Amino acid sequence: MSTDSATSPTAQRHKQQHIVTVSYRDLLASEPSAELLAKIGAAYGGDDDDNHQNSDLNGTVHSSLGILAVADVPNLPALRSHLLPMARQMASLPPSELSSAIECPEAGYQVGWSHGKEKVEGDKFDTGKGSFYFNPLVDDLERAILNRRAMMRLMHTHSNIDLAPGTGTGGDDNSQCIIQNDEPVNDDEFSTLAKANPAFFARNIWPDEALPELEDVAKELANLVVSVGRLVARACDGYVESRCPTYPRGKLEAVLTQSLCCKARLLHYFPADDDSNNDDSAGNNKEVSASGRNADTDYSSWCGWHNDHGSLTGLVPAMYLNADGEEISSPDPTAGLYIKSRSGDLVHVNVPSNALCFQIGETSQIHTGGILQATPHAVRGCSSAEKTARGVSRETLAVFMEPEYHGDMDLPEGRSLEQTQRKETEQHLPSSVRVLRSRWKKGMNFGEFSEATFKAFH
Repeated sequence: MSTDSATSPTAQRHKQQHIVTVSYRDLLASEPSAELLAKIGAAYGGDDDDNHQNSDLNGTVHSSLGILAVADVPNLPALRSHLLPMARQMASLPPSELSSAIECPEAGYQVGWSHGKEKVEGDKFDTGKGSFYFNPLVDDLERAILNRRAMMRLMHTHSNIDLAPGTGTGGDDNSQCIIQNDEPVNDDEFSTLAKANPAFFARNIWPDEALPELEDVAKELANLVVSVGRLVARACDGYVESRCPTYPRGKLEAVLTQSLCCKARLLHYFPADDDSNNDDSAGNNKEVSASGRNADTDYSSWCGWHNDHGSLTGLVPAMYLNADGEEISSPDPTAGLYIKSRSGDLVHVNVPSNALCFQIGETSQIHTGGILQATPHAVRGCSSAEKTARGVSRETLAVFMEPEYHGDMDLPEGRSLEQTQRKETEQHLPSSVRVLRSRWKKGMNFGEFSEATFKAFH
């Protein structure tokens, strides 16, 4: 018996499916177990992999969804309960206070508060949610990198000591892979680059007067996500190394451990009290095209279809708040995160409330030559037709872990772009998601890939 919803024509198209789940304790082992590697394959594995399958709630086999849940993470429930309601508090501040204190238009609204400034799915402005962006690792990325460069030069000049792996200054061949890539430019050239790319390098800004508690708790929860993400990266490396002998050992973990470039996004999804934010895209009595492609927007009223372009994205389980600010269950069973699998399945995933989830990004897809695969995803809002959804908002935190600007975007030796994203997969992408071959070029760095991606989507 199918688990597809039958409340509307479009609802017939989606399925519900289990998220592959591992225990936090399973990730702590110095060497990943065979069982853990198999779960990594089921969650993230590519098309040329025998272990890239997953099952839905009825046991039907499907291709991997590009997402993994990590259960029983210490301190997660308390930090989640503390931070996520602050997203609603921030969105409730007077617009004049938001614009004067924590908006950063010169950074393209990629630092601080952003609402209605970004476009999703063509020329549609994203008014369904408000975002607060910050780097949880350092407040001033440019200064932090310049200080690191100076320290490295000093240590190599005066002591010639190799440091332990994970410090970014020595230890093994791969522990230097990130840091070496920012040396093609001198410090003055680097500072010029930083000033020309404020979306990457602008300093954090915080609402110290309106929400004085926000900075500490936001950094604490986001850094928890990063620490667990690094453990997931280690397991991913073990999986890829077992399938690709030319893959640089420990590369994904090195990227996430050494890079100071990280973007956290505290999100408030506005209530669906009218059609102004949803544009009738919550799936209410809409017709489905023969191909189903045009109806993808029925599932993206809160967040348009996209692939994450970084390495790994950590997601804190969403919290639904009623008009009084009290946590409730989702009033609309069709609302939430949707993923389009590489075989074309549209899947509604239920994120466990006690787990962090991690989605593979396109940079990891490229670094592994397609052994790990990113998948398009969107967020469907609560239907305005649901009376119980009136006044209900959704709060969450996403943490985008990625290389620094000069990080390489190289395929493993012997892997091709065709293996990295197959033509059969491309045909199932939502129309708003651009294929990798249109954005990735051999020899480009992460900053250049990011720029190409932003131009393609915006």
